Amino acid sequence: MPDDYVAAAQLSGCSILGFSDHCPYPKDGRNTWADVRMAPEESDRYIAAIRAAGEHSAFPVYAGFECEYDRCYVNWYRDELKGRLGADYLVFGPHWVAAGNEMLYAPELSTQEEVHRYFDGVIEGIQSGLFAFVAHPDLIMASGRCWDRELQACFEAVIDAAVSCRVPLEINGLGLARRMVPGEHGLRHPYPVDEFWQIVVRKGAAVICNADAHRPGDVIKNAQLARDYASRFGIIPVETVF
Repeated sequence: MPDDYVAAAQLSGCSILGFSDHCPYPKDGRNTWADVRMAPEESDRYIAAIRAAGEHSAFPVYAGFECEYDRCYVNWYRDELKGRLGADYLVFGPHWVAAGNEMLYAPELSTQEEVHRYFDGVIEGIQSGLFAFVAHPDLIMASGRCWDRELQACFEAVIDAAVSCRVPLEINGLGLARRMVPGEHGLRHPYPVDEFWQIVVRKGAAVICNADAHRPGDVIKNAQLARDYASRFGIIPVETVF
């Protein structure tokens, strides 16, 4: 419950807290991974619970959603999530690329065409103006995908879009807490991936450090992991998107 996260954050000296659970999608026959997100009819209770938790908090508490991007849902993001439900912000979590009514998970993409469509969608999502920041922008590397020139070019285009649109890129603390994966140079974090963040530094993109906490006890712990990772690259993250 939101109260548990607020209490854990308060014990750790938190000064601001934002919630961004996986957003609901309309029941339109597409496989939008209903097993990992709330149903549309649960969204009012979700927002209400966060607002109630904020009333008893010593610091500001914000209500948001983590969304994928698909142009067919632009009105849903804008009119339902931000409009009717009054979400304070939306996070762009580029988890998938659409293949008809199915959504293909980014780390499992296998063809060049799928990978390029995925990156095109990430750039379009950044340029949409809907999102406060991009969560785990290097998620596609999570299964141990090897870095190569083609991927670097795709990532550079994503970073250029983020710089142009002034959309921060997230160092994700949950990825740093997860089990390491085999990469071409030995074990590495599933994300963040060093090669990506070296380019972020070179291009001067804004960076935000985030916990991606799935348990109350990870709110501050994972955020600190992200900050420690940022310090390795001399990154000074933005403090808030509000």
